[in-house]
This record gives sequence, C-alpha cells and structure tokens, in this order.
Amino acid sequence: MTEQEQSLHAIHDIKRMMERSSRFISLSGLSGISAGICALIGAWLAYPFVMGSRDFIMSWEKAYSLAEQQSWTQLFNNWLFWIAAGTFAAAFVSAFLFTYLKSKKQGIPLWGNTAKRLMINVSIPLLVGGIFLMRLLDYGTFGLIAPGCLLFYGLALVNASKYTLDEIRFLGYGQILLGIINLFFEGAGLYFWAAGFGVLHIVYGIYMWMKYEKQGIASV
Repeated sequence: MTEQEQSLHAIHDIKRMMERSSRFISLSGLSGISAGICALIGAWLAYPFVMGSRDFIMSWEKAYSLAEQQSWTQLFNNWLFWIAAGTFAAAFVSAFLFTYLKSKKQGIPLWGNTAKRLMINVSIPLLVGGIFLMRLLDYGTFGLIAPGCLLFYGLALVNASKYTLDEIRFLGYGQILLGIINLFFEGAGLYFWAAGFGVLHIVYGIYMWMKYEKQGIASV
C-alpha cells in the first residue's frame, strides 16, 4: 500500500468515526420487520370494523351519553381506537427490543445525544400530525385519517434521517407517496395504511437486515 493510499484509508476511517458519532446507527432491520408485522395484524383486526361488518362502537348507550356531554372521551368507546393503540404499543415495544439488542451487541449506548436528536426530530412532525388528525376526527373527516397518518409519519422519517441511517429517508418518501395517492382513494385508507406501515416496513427491515446485520457488519 502506497503512502497516498494509506492517507486515503486513514481519511476514510476518520470519516466513518465522525459519522458513527453523529448518527444513531443501532436501528435494527428486525425492528422494521416486527413493526410491519404488528401493523398488518392490526389492519387485519380492524378490517371488519372499518368495512362495516362489525360495529366499532363498544357501547351505544355510553356513546349517546358522551355525545350529549360533548365529551372527547367518547374516543375510548371505539374499538378502532383500542386496536390502533394496541398495534402501536406492540410495534413500539418490539422495535425498541431489537434496537436495544443491536446497540448492546455493538457496545453503543442506546440513549445518547444522537438518539435524543433523532427522537426530537421524529416527535415534532408526529405531534403536530396527531393534533391535526384529532381535529379531523372532531369534524368527522374520517377518510383523511389514514393518508394523514402516512404523510406525517413520512415527514417525520425524512426529518430525522440526517441523524440516523440514510435508508430511513427513502422509507419516509415511500410513506409520503402512499399518503398522497391515498388522498384520491379515501375509501381504501385501510389498504394504504397496511401497505405503508406494514409492507413497506417489512421490505425496509429485510433490506436493512440483509445489508447490515446478516453478515454481522456494523451499520455506518
């Protein structure tokens, strides 16, 4: 190896170390796969309620009472709310578990400065989107909930991609594209939701696992 090649190799190593210190690289491909599977199970459970074969109101007597009081807690009287909450909880726990195991294997702290910056940049679009979607529910604009979820989630991923692996950005672009298309097919929201949160996550997870984890190669 010539002196010039040694210098280039050293520069490359320094660049890799700088990227590792400024990016959260412990995201596991298995996290994406598990989150996608949870989303598909949630979509399967929600299907009969969304498509009208089952009543999504848990108690009509309670629903009338809450409606007269104009109470926002009537949201908790909805089967779809609890399916969505359960799906999110299962996806979050499984994703956290695989990410924790990968960070432990790499010897990298799970909750460092890069993880905090990543969480902040993910949370802002999701928080704004959550407030916006809640107002849509208040006005009964249910057909825009699924595309709204995809759009704000995609924006959150793109916004946070500079603090983690570059592939996250493309996952975000895919969510945004599905959300935009879904705006013109409101009645098919559940299918787009399953495609975005389910299928795209699984495809992304498999790709990440094959690229970074299958051969035991550390993410960069």
